[in-house]
Amino acid sequence: ITALEERGFLRRLPHRARALEVVKLPQQATTAAPPKGRQAFRPQLVEASDAPAPGLPAAANDTRELPVLGRIAAGTPIEAIQQERDRLHVPETMLGAGEHFVLEVQGDSMINAGILDGDYVVIRKTDAANSGEIVVALVMGEEATLKRLRRKGASIALEAANPAYETRIFGPDQVAVQGRLVGLIRRYH
Repeated sequence: ITALEERGFLRRLPHRARALEVVKLPQQATTAAPPKGRQAFRPQLVEASDAPAPGLPAAANDTRELPVLGRIAAGTPIEAIQQERDRLHVPETMLGAGEHFVLEVQGDSMINAGILDGDYVVIRKTDAANSGEIVVALVMGEEATLKRLRRKGASIALEAANPAYETRIFGPDQVAVQGRLVGLIRRYH
């Protein structure tokens, strides 16, 4: 549902439980059976090579090796970011300018934003973020958490993307932004 909402196909109706509105339908959608004589889909094996994929520039295959700095809580906050424990290759197209690092997600407070327990989040190192962005926040100098940042007057709210977790409100001197979410890597085991 979140993916369809992000692509503009659905809209959640505010202040109504489980209420969705269809904004647009996919242009290719059809409920009819495939025409007779058409064969069923059969996947083909594609061999990996060093050459870029057809239609993609060579830079699309470039990666940057980033440090994995430990785990970040998507639930109950955990101790602040530790030192490097691994390295992960991340596509350059995901990064852009600036310094980046990777954290492993622990918990389920961001599941409605599509961030699951065990995912790796790619973070652009920064101490500033706009209201509504997902950030790594250091709370009271001790615990780090991954949440959506909202500014309300002089207060800062850290919102979960799971109704089972409460929004936490802090003073401006109690929360330090350490980075902003720019990408997500998921491994299927």
